[in-house]
Amino acid sequence: MEGLCVNQAAQPRRLYVHTFGCQMNTYDSLRVQRLLAQDGYALTTNAADADVIFVNTCSVREKAEQKVFSLLGRLRRLKWRKPSLIIGVGGCVAQQLGSSLLERFPFVDIVVGTRALGSLPNIVRSVRSGAPRVAHLPDQDEEGWRELFGQTEAWVTDVVAPVTVMQGCDNFCTYCIVPYVRGRERSRPSREILQEVQLLVEKGAREVLLLGQNVNSYGKGLQEKTRFSDLLRLLAQETDVVRLRFTTSHPKDLTEDLIQCFVDLPQLCPHIHLPFQAGSDRILQKMHRGYSAEEYIRKVELLRGACPEISLSADVMVGFPGETREDFQKTLDLMRCVEFDALFSFRYSDRPYTAARLFPDKVSEQEKASRLTELQALQAAITLKKNLSEVGRTREVLVESTSKAGRGQMSGRTPQNRIVNLEGSQALKGRLIPVTITEAYAHSLKGRPVLPLRTSSGIGA
Repeated sequence: MEGLCVNQAAQPRRLYVHTFGCQMNTYDSLRVQRLLAQDGYALTTNAADADVIFVNTCSVREKAEQKVFSLLGRLRRLKWRKPSLIIGVGGCVAQQLGSSLLERFPFVDIVVGTRALGSLPNIVRSVRSGAPRVAHLPDQDEEGWRELFGQTEAWVTDVVAPVTVMQGCDNFCTYCIVPYVRGRERSRPSREILQEVQLLVEKGAREVLLLGQNVNSYGKGLQEKTRFSDLLRLLAQETDVVRLRFTTSHPKDLTEDLIQCFVDLPQLCPHIHLPFQAGSDRILQKMHRGYSAEEYIRKVELLRGACPEISLSADVMVGFPGETREDFQKTLDLMRCVEFDALFSFRYSDRPYTAARLFPDKVSEQEKASRLTELQALQAAITLKKNLSEVGRTREVLVESTSKAGRGQMSGRTPQNRIVNLEGSQALKGRLIPVTITEAYAHSLKGRPVLPLRTSSGIGA
C-alpha cells in the first residue's frame, strides 16, 4: 500500500507510507493514514513531496528486514534535501531494534513499536515542534482502536478492505519472531469490529478480509464470550458485507464450529489459508507446531467434506535446522496428498529471540535453495492442474481493479481466491459478476463476462 489519495483542505501536509510484509501491516498503514488525516495530512504517492514518511516494517524473514534497511538508506538523500522532513519507522523491525535504529540511521526521527500506533500523531506533533528524536516502544497497548472513528470522512477504502480482529500469538513456534515483536494474543471487542466493517461497506468495500496472527484464537482476553465462529456469524447477520475472508488459521485450533461456517454463511468465501510448514512429524515437533501430518490431513478432509468447493492455500518452509532429505520428501508427499490450490514457500532463516536460531545441524544455503526449487516446481504443476480444471466453469467474480496484464482488462477473484482477468472497463470495479473461465495459466485465469449481466441478488450490483 503506497499512496492512497485523501481529499483535504487546501495545501495539506503530505504523508507518504511505505509498507513491507503482511496484510496486517497493510492494515496498520491504513491506521496511520487515518490517524494522521485527523491532523490534516493527505497521502502522496511521491516520497519527495512528503512532509512525513512512515515506513511500516516486517522482520518475519531476514530478507524482508534487509529490504527495510535498503529503503532507509535511500531516504537519507530526501532528508538531506528537506531537513524539515520527518521520517518514522514502525512495525516489527522497529519493535525488534528500537533505539538502535536511531543510532544506525541518524536521519530517522521516530521509531514506534507495534503497540504504539495510536500515539503517532502526538509524537509527530512533538518532533515537528522541535522535540528530540524518539523511540517509543510500550510493553502494553496504550490505546484502544476507537481513535479510528474520529474523522471517518477522511477514510478511503478499496473494493477489498482488511480489518484486524486480533493481534499477537501465544504459540511460540520455534522459528517465529511474531510473539516477541507483536506480543501475546489479544482481541478487539466484536462491536468495534462490526462498526468498522459496516463503515467500510458504506465507503464502498464489498469484501472484508479479517486478519490475525491466529484468528482461530479470537476472543481471548475479552469479557464477552465470543469465538471466531461467533464473530463471523455476527458479521454475516449484522453488516451488509458481500464477501468475507480471513487469515491466518492455525491447524491445531481449527474447530468444527469454524468449519461449519463455510456451510452456513453465504458471505464466507470457500477458501482457507492453513499453513502446514512441514510434512515431517519430527520437524513439526521441533517447530512446536502442535499437530502431526496425519492430523493436518484430517483437518483438510473435514474442510473438504463440509465444503467440497473450498480451496486451500498454505505456508511451507524448507531447510529447518536438522531437516534431512527424508524429512523434505515427507513435505513433498503431503503436498501430493493434499494438492494445495496455492502455496507460499520460503527458506528457513534464523530470527532473533527464537529458539531455532540456537538449534544445531543447520542446512546449507545451497541445499535450501535446491529444495525450494524442487518444491516450487511440484506446486506449480499442481496449481496449473487446478487452474485448468476451472476452464469452462462459470464463477462469480468480484472485480477489484485494472489488470496487471494490461490490454484493457480488469481483474478480480473467484470465491476460491483465484485471480481472473477479463475484458471490461472501470465501470465493472466493485461489481460481483458471473464470468465463464476461458483460459488457465500458472498464476491466473482468463474469463468472459456472462451477458447480459444480472442485477438481482447482488450479482452485478
